[in-house]
Amino acid sequence: MATPAALPPLPFNPSRVRSYILRLPLFTRLVLLAVLVFWLLELQTIWSVVQWGSLTPDEIGFGTMYRLNTYPFIHVGFFHAFLNLLALTPLLERFEAEHGTLTAVALFIGPLSTFPAGLYLLVEKVILHRNTAVVGSSVWVFLLLGSEAIRTFKSNPYFSLGTQRIPTWTSPLVACVVVAILVPNTSFLGHLCAIVVGYLLGLGYLKIFVPPEKVLRWIEGKLNLLGRLPHYVSVDQKTYGRYGVLPMTNTGGERPTPLSYLGSTQRLGSSE
Repeated sequence: MATPAALPPLPFNPSRVRSYILRLPLFTRLVLLAVLVFWLLELQTIWSVVQWGSLTPDEIGFGTMYRLNTYPFIHVGFFHAFLNLLALTPLLERFEAEHGTLTAVALFIGPLSTFPAGLYLLVEKVILHRNTAVVGSSVWVFLLLGSEAIRTFKSNPYFSLGTQRIPTWTSPLVACVVVAILVPNTSFLGHLCAIVVGYLLGLGYLKIFVPPEKVLRWIEGKLNLLGRLPHYVSVDQKTYGRYGVLPMTNTGGERPTPLSYLGSTQRLGSSE
């Protein structure tokens, strides 16, 4: 009797993946959950979540300002959501671990959502006179890549490509161009706006929007957040100390257009 052929090994270790997921901090978990919930809601046909929460220039008004915060959580289809989260999770998890849960909430529900949206609306509607709707958490992917590129540039200004020395801060721009060329229906403009805000974050210009550490400690102590909330990252648990302090290691109407992640099959920029 022939011996059954052995199955090929998995390209990843399931136990390590499970361990990583179980260690994710609180805000990162909530973002993943929100994306999942919005995707599930989009499966029903009575009410379109995408049309309700997309960043659509002509739909922005006093009563629809919520769109400036909802668009990163909404995706077009399962694979768009899954691939965006695959790219976002390690970046967002690292940010929360470095800066704390309250800081992550304050920034991502505030300027890190509204500033890229405002810049996109300014260019798309006022300058280009277009009305392309966008959704997707890749806005945060490219924003965090922009911030990481600035941080890397401070410690490692150049990387070599053959005989050429290329500034490390340009890496998100290169990625943005490559994605726009290779991946159908992505928006170069949407990703570029996110990178610009990411650069501002990395340069420290958005520090003014970070709550003072004294206030954060008072809130945490008053509400006993560390004791009540599992996986909460407090002010005193942060990996690298106060926001803006660098680690000591080198780091390398229409259907809306999805804000794509690196390598997604979805797109940000032209309507489908």
